[in-house]
Amino acid sequence: MEASQVGAQMEGTLDEVLSDGLTGTDPTAHITLKYNWSQIFWGETVTFRCEIKGGGDTDWTYGWRILSLDQQTEKNEYSISDVTESHNGEYKCLGRNNHPQIYTDTQWSDPYRLTVTPYRPRAELNADSRIIQPGGVVTLTCNVIPPSSGWEFFWYRGERTAELKITQDARFTVSQGGLYWCRGGRGDPRYYTQYSSQFTINRILTNRAVVTRQPHWSEIYSGERITLRCEIHDGEVTEWMYEWETTGSNTFTRHSEDAASFSGVVYSGDECKCMGRHKTDFYSSTEWSSPITLTVSAHKPKAELRADNRDIPVGGSGGSVSLTCSVNLSSGWKYQFWYKEDKLAQPKALEDSGATSAGQIHVSEEGLYWCRGERGDPAYYTENSEMISINKKNGEKAGLTQHPNWSEIYYGEKITLRCEIEGVDDNEWEYEWETTSSSATKPTKQKEFSVRFAYTSHSGDYKCRGRKQSDKSSTLWSTPITLTVLYGPKPLLTVTPSWLSPGDSVTLNCEVKHPSAGWRFFWYKVVPKLPGDSYSYDLLSESSNGTEWYSLIVEGQTHTAGYVCRAGRGDPVFYTDYSKPKFVWSADLSSASLRVSPDRVQHFNSDSVSLSCEGNSTRWRVMRTQKGSTVEECASWWIKTDSSCTIPTYSSSNDPFWCESESGEFSNAVNVTQKNLYIILESPVHPVTEGSSVSLSFKLRNIDMVPPVFFYHNDKLIQNDSRTELNISAVSKSDEGFYRCRCSGKESAQSWMTVRAVSKSGNSFPVVLVIVGLICGVLLVVLLLLLYRYRQAVKDRCCIRSMKSRNIDQNAAGDRVGGQMRAHHDEYAAPLHGDASLYDSIKDPGESANGTGAGQFQDVTYSLLELKNTRKKGKESDPNEIAVYSEVKIATADETLMYAQVICQDAGKGKKKKGKPKSAATEDPVYSAVKSGTALGQ
Repeated sequence: MEASQVGAQMEGTLDEVLSDGLTGTDPTAHITLKYNWSQIFWGETVTFRCEIKGGGDTDWTYGWRILSLDQQTEKNEYSISDVTESHNGEYKCLGRNNHPQIYTDTQWSDPYRLTVTPYRPRAELNADSRIIQPGGVVTLTCNVIPPSSGWEFFWYRGERTAELKITQDARFTVSQGGLYWCRGGRGDPRYYTQYSSQFTINRILTNRAVVTRQPHWSEIYSGERITLRCEIHDGEVTEWMYEWETTGSNTFTRHSEDAASFSGVVYSGDECKCMGRHKTDFYSSTEWSSPITLTVSAHKPKAELRADNRDIPVGGSGGSVSLTCSVNLSSGWKYQFWYKEDKLAQPKALEDSGATSAGQIHVSEEGLYWCRGERGDPAYYTENSEMISINKKNGEKAGLTQHPNWSEIYYGEKITLRCEIEGVDDNEWEYEWETTSSSATKPTKQKEFSVRFAYTSHSGDYKCRGRKQSDKSSTLWSTPITLTVLYGPKPLLTVTPSWLSPGDSVTLNCEVKHPSAGWRFFWYKVVPKLPGDSYSYDLLSESSNGTEWYSLIVEGQTHTAGYVCRAGRGDPVFYTDYSKPKFVWSADLSSASLRVSPDRVQHFNSDSVSLSCEGNSTRWRVMRTQKGSTVEECASWWIKTDSSCTIPTYSSSNDPFWCESESGEFSNAVNVTQKNLYIILESPVHPVTEGSSVSLSFKLRNIDMVPPVFFYHNDKLIQNDSRTELNISAVSKSDEGFYRCRCSGKESAQSWMTVRAVSKSGNSFPVVLVIVGLICGVLLVVLLLLLYRYRQAVKDRCCIRSMKSRNIDQNAAGDRVGGQMRAHHDEYAAPLHGDASLYDSIKDPGESANGTGAGQFQDVTYSLLELKNTRKKGKESDPNEIAVYSEVKIATADETLMYAQVICQDAGKGKKKKGKPKSAATEDPVYSAVKSGTALGQ
């Protein structure tokens, strides 16, 4: 080329460049993807493309900034194979002008951010149906998960080695049965998704399947074997495989058989159906048959044996009974029979019966018989029937007795049952027993059955009969006896009273179920065993051999004590368990004492209460009865030492507490109440002595006092004013009882105050001696008066008889004499002594105005003296209250004896000891016999 030409070309190019610069249109770079897919997956090939806009036809080279690294290529494409998450980031490009005179670079393009999905997508195959009906088709659908663009679809049938079809559409129509797969593919080189799961398509043939059953029994039993047959009807296909489906009992079973029948054990509620499958085209089959439902009894059937008569007639010949064996509600059975002489003998099959479908035989031998049914091949057997006893009866009946005859037997006791037949020689008989008990020890053929140690398994009905050894005939069964064996009874002990007063007797009651059934009762005192919280038991001397009565009175108990009881019976003696310990508490102090600090019965629940034991022992424990029944040591969560117990704050208590020592002593008992937040009653912890002064008060906490203050005794209001104390100047036994108080709307718990009576310094015995002495003196005086009156009566008798000559009406005179006698009866002489007033009422014939009355009262005079002591209990003797009365009556002429009767009565209510009557010395009358006048003279 000439120089002029080259110069012109360069000039033209330069002009273009200059022209572009003047116009302001610089070329720009743009980066894009070759395949503009919305999502890039792990393993794909990614191709970037750099396009220069405004650069004309100029040759360019390209610069690439790949994840901050710069590269240069001749081509406008940059590819990355098998991308992973490590390729995530920004990508840029620029263009470089290759003109020799003008070397110009574009600016870097805007970045393209690449994000790689870190897994390979998968294909999912679905169909509008799994079954191709005769002449029909099925549409398959292949979806890529997750959804994205640019995919073609590859279809497979059978093996995945050969492609059946490639489509742009995600749907594909098929008319053949088989296994189908699909997958997606895109890009260059081709990138594939994962294969879909296989999808089975079945083609239904025109043939029809039917299930039949053999044998055709109305009911099938659990464990029986039956045969089901699948029959194919219609159509042209003759070579089949068979598929069975069984549903039932929440299970599903499917299996294939070459044969048309299926045998096996089935269960109730099972549904069975079948279909035929073409041998050479496995995915072509018939439809499922209609299901056949099997009704199967859950339990094996039990044969039933019946007899037209249980007794074979004795005597004559040819006696027999008919036995019939059957299985209810089913058919197809044959029957077998067995026999044995008794329960201990070996069974024998009745060979002549065989397995008969009639189920009836005739027997003439006494013994036990049973049967069973069988059917099918292989044979299926029922359960054996119950045994029935066929007997030769002789008319006698056995008697069954129980020794001892208690209604209930307890675990460990001895019991004997005896089978008796009246008027027979025992050597000719053996005995049979039947029982419903579950014990492994069964009665033998002996007359007696003894249980040396009864268990609960011995409970049940027992009966017996005798069998004569000579002809094997038996008696009738005895009337059954029911044995009930229970675990040993737990006695329940009650003690009254719970709290002792001096001189009280203690009554113990030991309750056992059926107390009259042979029990004797044993009584014990509890003895503390330290350390620990247990007791040993000392038998009371009065119950060394047990007591017949379930009650015992203990005299002379003055201090806190505990008791237990138990019962025993039989030989050897069977003992019940011990009862729970029960206590009788005494508030009186003794050599062992319980001290409470603070020294009161009631406490705030915010108080800490200390209980301490004092006495001669070195080891103590503090005990309490919780809720009236449970005896326990000072609670483990309280503060406890060897001789004290501290009830912490905010505990709750309303229980008796006492001390026990290792030497066996019991202290006084204190009922400690700790449960009130606001008000308590301050009352004495220990008994107060009769006659002493007592002050009861109250304490408040957390509230202010608002009068009035109410004090109650045995729920009766006794004080209602502003006083904060209840003062009793001289306490008496009537002041004993429950006290409580109320103030400011709050009420305390109630506490018991015990009053100890003061023993009298004097004794009633000397008083009785004085009274008896006075009576004797008065009696002597009365006798002297009687002698005097008798002699006067003898003298006056003559005068009275002379007066009879007067014609005075006897009846009128008698009325007057009677009136005078009644008048004189109320006249009393002056007292003979200053202290004892002795009155003498004398009815004398000599005082009568007429002799007629004397005839009614003659010859003998007697005196009745009655000494009455009307002194009340607790009061000193008052001489003015002792009066001796003398009533003198005139006897008839036929009675010649004078006597005096003196009755001394004490009207006071003294104590009764052990419920006995008063001494005869205070109640028996005293008689003095005085002879008549003539006798006195002898």
